Amino acid sequence: MAYISGGQLYLQHEDGERIVESPFGRSLRDRAGQIYRRNAWKVQGRGGQSLARALRMPAEPDPSLFRLAITSVTRGSAPGELMYTLETDDVSGVFARDADGVEKRLFHTADFRACHLDLRPGGSEVALSIDHGKGLADLAVMNVDGSGLTEITEGESLDEAPRWVPGERRRLIYQSAGIARDRRGVFAGNGPYSIQEIDLESRDVSCLAQDPAYDFEQPRVGADGMLYYIRKSRENPPGQKTAPGILGMIRLFWMMRAARRSEGGPPLPEKQFRPPSSWQLMRQEPTAGAQAESLAHGVASFDLAEGGSIIYSDGANVFTMPGNGGHAEKVLSGFNIDVLAAL
Repeated sequence: MAYISGGQLYLQHEDGERIVESPFGRSLRDRAGQIYRRNAWKVQGRGGQSLARALRMPAEPDPSLFRLAITSVTRGSAPGELMYTLETDDVSGVFARDADGVEKRLFHTADFRACHLDLRPGGSEVALSIDHGKGLADLAVMNVDGSGLTEITEGESLDEAPRWVPGERRRLIYQSAGIARDRRGVFAGNGPYSIQEIDLESRDVSCLAQDPAYDFEQPRVGADGMLYYIRKSRENPPGQKTAPGILGMIRLFWMMRAARRSEGGPPLPEKQFRPPSSWQLMRQEPTAGAQAESLAHGVASFDLAEGGSIIYSDGANVFTMPGNGGHAEKVLSGFNIDVLAAL
């Protein structure tokens, strides 16, 4: 099992827990620090500030504000391998880490944000979502070596969190929300997330679950053919603001921390996020209008493990339970667990 907390990836082994650090990400952070130290004399002190103003030199960003976050993780095509997405303020990329801990960069780019990796059973290709900014996100597939990246959806929507449907046919389920724009064409918000299925051969799309009162997120189809997802009420209790999604939580944390540091204030106190009880883990037949049953309340993230069991998090703890519901057993405690992956 692996989980992401505050942009950091943790890997659970039988012999304990370890942090997975990206050498590529570390090199970017080190480089930012070197550039800052090399140019600090130009802007520090009264003389340096005068020189900077005279030359109209832009200030180098403080390396303490450097944002680096791992945003999704899935198993790799080889035993013991991991694949994950990483992003900074400037670039995003997909990486693989083998059983010996050696990292391989599959690709990185400043053109979009890659996230929500999922390896197809059999290890032939990977599905992911691509965030283009301005409220638009599409689904894409690529080969396990990072080549052949191809977008498979388009339009005025947020298509995210793709997961392969078990079976020989190349099918994906995903969460999708239409977007709204103001008179100037600026992103103004999105509608409720529904769960869609796309057949990659025919490109036929069908809706599996939708309700204007709820967001349906993080869909998965189990080996038993049942559809699992988190249902979130779009109506907030009095005095409670809308809770951000997984990536929103990660990015909001980094933006607030950077703002506090740039203002010279004390570091932000760490606060445990706990999802409202209206965030429910649901299970139903994978057909529109099917009756859904609630398996757990206050669920922030989940995944389906081999053997049909479920792992899920309430933000602070991780539990395991049978695929059809029943007694949940706590397996570990953490802090602000945003993403779970059964490996």
